[in-house]
Amino acid sequence: MSNEAVIDRIVGRGVPVRGNDIDTDRIIPARYLREITFEGLGPHAFEDDRRALNGAHPLDDPRFEGAGVLVVNENFGCGSSREHAPQALLRRGIRAIVGESFAEIFFGNCVTIGLPCLTTTPEHADALQALIEEAPDTELTIDIEAEQVVTDQGAYPAAVPASARASFLTGRWDALGQLLENANDVQATSARLPYLTGFGGGSS
Repeated sequence: MSNEAVIDRIVGRGVPVRGNDIDTDRIIPARYLREITFEGLGPHAFEDDRRALNGAHPLDDPRFEGAGVLVVNENFGCGSSREHAPQALLRRGIRAIVGESFAEIFFGNCVTIGLPCLTTTPEHADALQALIEEAPDTELTIDIEAEQVVTDQGAYPAAVPASARASFLTGRWDALGQLLENANDVQATSARLPYLTGFGGGSS
């Protein structure tokens, strides 16, 4: 697997989005499910929440502009199974999410696109959010292998399920990349499948 697909460490500033049970409809409103591609979803992440807060949402706060690590609370990404939610965050520039817990389907959709979700305790999530709010320039190092978030104030444990962790550290999360790198094997396998090639050249 190409080293480009390996995700072992992510470095960036953080943006805190507080609140439990933030569902996928809040992350990306349902009206955007009609989009043909995911490319333009980034600007619409948390759109309704941001509109309701009239510029006071963390994603509209200039202190957090360009932040790549989202720090959240409990049951983030609950609700529908729409894959548009992690896609919108990825295209917003989010490269990792640290939180108390994640909805299972949302978590799986994140792994599929190479967006690590790390789980920490409520106390550590709150401490990270407070640190980012007080010092927005704080650099966070998300260490997938060591399962921790490192800041200049110390390290915070942040777990990744073993299967997801292995996928990131080996690059196996990138299924499309694996297919492209093994195109010859894919074609050879395809040539052996009778339902693709017919059942042989014998006469009926």
